[in-house]
Amino acid sequence: MLVLAVGLPLAAVGAGMTAYGSTMRTAHAQTAQRHEVTARVTSAVADDGGAARQPAEVRWTEQNGTVHTGTTPVRAGTPKGETLRIWVDRAGTITGPPVTATTAWSNGFFTGGMAALGMVVGVYAVRAGVGLVLDRRRFAQWDAEWDLVEPRWSARFRR
Repeated sequence: MLVLAVGLPLAAVGAGMTAYGSTMRTAHAQTAQRHEVTARVTSAVADDGGAARQPAEVRWTEQNGTVHTGTTPVRAGTPKGETLRIWVDRAGTITGPPVTATTAWSNGFFTGGMAALGMVVGVYAVRAGVGLVLDRRRFAQWDAEWDLVEPRWSARFRR
């Protein structure tokens, strides 16, 4: 119980804070490397009723005047010429939005919870294993003692 009382909060908080810190570093790096631009759809997107998002060709102009094209998923049925906001990296490659602080918080919370759960399962598994070993030892001792006592004990009923 002492291991659970002390180790559980330490493991949960330690793992959660580590995951949160790591995800926040990723978020800061992605925020520095990515930016959002307004792009114009250059190809019509059919609405076949199947997928909610279809790939479409888009074109955008960077702040320095460089024109880029690429393919990104858009809503099915999006007409040619519609504008949308997309995320691009420094090289002009379409990418997803950077990780948010909310994602970092949820990663930390989930990782901390899983560490706590793992700690509980681990402690109870060790307890069960130790109990099994001690029970086997106790039964072996009982068998050894019974082998010594039983001949004398049962002899009194043979008269």
